Amino acid sequence: MPSARAGRILVAALAGAGLLVSGCARPSVGSDRDDPTKPVTLKFWHGWAERGEVKAVNDSIARFEKAHPNIKVETIGNVTDETMNQALRAGGSDAPDVVSSFTTNNVGQYCSSGMWADLDPFLKKSGVDKKKVFPKTLLDYTQFRGRQCALPLLADAFGLYYNKDAFRKAGIDRPPRTMSEFARDAVKLTRRDKDGSYRRVGFMPSFRLYQNSPDRMFAQWGPTYFDAKGKAALAKDPRSKDFFRTQLKLINAQGGYGPLEKFRTMFGDEMSSQNAFLTQKVAMHMDGEWRGRMLKEAKAPFHWDTAPLPVPDDQADTYGRGYLNGTVIGIAHSSMHQNAAWELVKFLTTDTDEVVSFANAIHNVPSTFGALNSPKLDADPTFRAFLDIAKNPHSSAPPPSNNGGQYITALQDFSYEVEAGRVPDLDKGLRTLDAQIDADNLQSEN
Repeated sequence: MPSARAGRILVAALAGAGLLVSGCARPSVGSDRDDPTKPVTLKFWHGWAERGEVKAVNDSIARFEKAHPNIKVETIGNVTDETMNQALRAGGSDAPDVVSSFTTNNVGQYCSSGMWADLDPFLKKSGVDKKKVFPKTLLDYTQFRGRQCALPLLADAFGLYYNKDAFRKAGIDRPPRTMSEFARDAVKLTRRDKDGSYRRVGFMPSFRLYQNSPDRMFAQWGPTYFDAKGKAALAKDPRSKDFFRTQLKLINAQGGYGPLEKFRTMFGDEMSSQNAFLTQKVAMHMDGEWRGRMLKEAKAPFHWDTAPLPVPDDQADTYGRGYLNGTVIGIAHSSMHQNAAWELVKFLTTDTDEVVSFANAIHNVPSTFGALNSPKLDADPTFRAFLDIAKNPHSSAPPPSNNGGQYITALQDFSYEVEAGRVPDLDKGLRTLDAQIDADNLQSEN
């Protein structure tokens, strides 16, 4: 059945079974004493819903079942984090054994609540050295306060898409590598009609555009969100002010916030044929690795390529870095078949050929060193740029928190005010932002 309908039926079934309940401060207790060689059926819940992605998941499960004939896996897709968490709180035979999520910001909650089992004992028992298997950044966003409750299941890397035809006509021979080059090229690439209205901007800096969430661009600075004691530290880090000042320079160099916002509202939907990069309303664009496949399927009427996003001028040696996040997978603490569940998690996350096959199928970045360096990986040069970003030691992801990344939401709201020119004193504004983040974290812990 269509995955969207499957999701609705799942919610109704859970409600009927009494699983959609709130409260339950402690998760249901499962068992890690099961024999994974005995016949068993596992329930695997995931969020993929697009037909090709669901097929890729099912193909992976088929490969697993062939290698483990005693384990059958029932999959349910298009499951939201909220539905999954409600079922995990309640536990019971209808709850999942293996769970995955697209929301890395929620890992802190999964780990601190205990709803996702600690995977370190399973890794140790299997002889898997996680630091040798997974890139550090991906490990960082799958654990919280020393608890490895999740593992990476493919990743997303964010980089720069650029219109090669527009670059050639503007006399630009390569993508920008520093923020000063970025601003210079953005101005050169901007085109206006005779009445002064925009025909194209070099780069649309608005934090409200598509994937332009401020934390993704901020990754180019290597920011410090929290100090060693867990207190918000954005106001103390000079890179925070430099980030916002650079953003304002980009805005002002291309005509100012008001005109740019007016032009942005004329852009089409991100996932449609009216995407602003596809329709050449922007010459440079920040996006994830999946955009390349979409541009090819849409037969973009111009030549394009990919590169890492620029970095601050005083960090030129870090060029090649980028923002990373991705899908995470774990074992439900309530599962009575945790050893069998681990066999599935281990297969999906550490088997090099499996990770490569899945990455190629859904055009995501693989999440292990072995898969990143595999000759079987998609050789498309426009995809390779994102593989290099994933392997770059300077690439980063926002740290997990105990409240599902509420600090990222606070950063977004603050960033909207900054770009609109409504924060005259950045120092004061950043101190207020830190105080808000600390208050939100304290409330979550109480």
